[in-house]
Amino acid sequence: MSRRGLVLGGGAAALAGGTGGLLLERARHAQIPLYSETVAFSAPAQRRLVPAGRPDEVVARTRVLEAGPWRSRLVEDEQEWLAACAPWVRGAADRDGLLHSALLDLRALTAGLPVAVAGWSPRWRYAWPRDVAFVASALARVGRPDEAAAQLAFLQAVQRPDGWFEARYDVTSGAAPDTRQPQLDGSAWVLWAADQIGRYSPGRAHELVAPLRPMLVRAARLLLRSRDATTGLPPPSSDYWELVEDTLTLGTAAAVLAGLRSGTGALRLAGEMALADRTEAAAVVLGRHVRDVFAPRGYPRLLGGDAPDAAVTFLVAPIGDPEPDVSLLVALDRAQTALSRPAGGLAPGASWKRDGISWTPETALFAAAWAANGYPARAEALLTWLGQHRTAAGSFPEKVLHDGSPAAVAPLAWTAASVVIARHELALR
Repeated sequence: MSRRGLVLGGGAAALAGGTGGLLLERARHAQIPLYSETVAFSAPAQRRLVPAGRPDEVVARTRVLEAGPWRSRLVEDEQEWLAACAPWVRGAADRDGLLHSALLDLRALTAGLPVAVAGWSPRWRYAWPRDVAFVASALARVGRPDEAAAQLAFLQAVQRPDGWFEARYDVTSGAAPDTRQPQLDGSAWVLWAADQIGRYSPGRAHELVAPLRPMLVRAARLLLRSRDATTGLPPPSSDYWELVEDTLTLGTAAAVLAGLRSGTGALRLAGEMALADRTEAAAVVLGRHVRDVFAPRGYPRLLGGDAPDAAVTFLVAPIGDPEPDVSLLVALDRAQTALSRPAGGLAPGASWKRDGISWTPETALFAAAWAANGYPARAEALLTWLGQHRTAAGSFPEKVLHDGSPAAVAPLAWTAASVVIARHELALR
């Protein structure tokens, strides 16, 4: 669906007259069911979706089914996995159980699989490069670097020779399951994730990152040659909104900038010193261009637009600049206000449809951004909200309705990974 149709849909309802007001109210208070309470293990490497309204089917505070001969073994395996995480995980203040929930969701969507899937509901049981990158970062941060590197090894195997990634992949065949357009930001996300693995596994950084060299080289070269010779900016591409774009979005520009900047470190670990120097120089130039064209309008979603977008979080740590200027922090604050939804979470952007729905991935992105940039109270407020809107089984849903009800997919890998990243950033400080 085009953005034009997406944005104009509500206006058409308002002009309908008669029942138009009712239709508009319903549009602002969209109703989406909760697809599942969680996904739980029924046997080693076997999972089942737990129906909405049946949290009793799961052993409390686990992702293990209550019934079945494997119950005790599966609970023990889960406890061992948690116990083997980094010391900061065990020492973190987790009175609300938020980190515990995020880790269990991550494990449920990764353990025994070739790569992390976005969710376990059928239409989400695929690997999105962006989601996989965030999972890799989270796993590296909790002291599971081999599992983190395995995520990127899958992406290396499916990357196209020209450096592009498809929007998503079937985890069994490695093929794209549909005709969605390839996304330029995929190559940026793998560079960022490789740098995250190196950064949070310093004793093994070269060992873990060097095998990813072919993918990193292809991705870096793609990002370098993608920039327009006149403007210095990358071309329009579908981004995390997954719409066909004919205008450059902040989601693409900021991701490419983050990929060039953070990929420099990963390339050096892989022994690509000359290419690392090129990406480092390109990041400086692209950073100026992005600031010149997006900053005057408050870093909107579209080049030349004015609607704030959650992608502003890509410009600051833990994804972008670790020392952002004041204008970026102001833009971050402005975007959070513009994206706020009735239940207290955030939408993907101010130009997103006005359906009253909060999205947990975007809310968690802001939590991680505030945590990484020295605003712990703001981060904790968003994390508390996320904790209060888990399903009854403890998983993070994709969406929260206007009345606070969890909805759509649960669990969601991108949300769980971002919560782990936010809590780690708070622990670092």
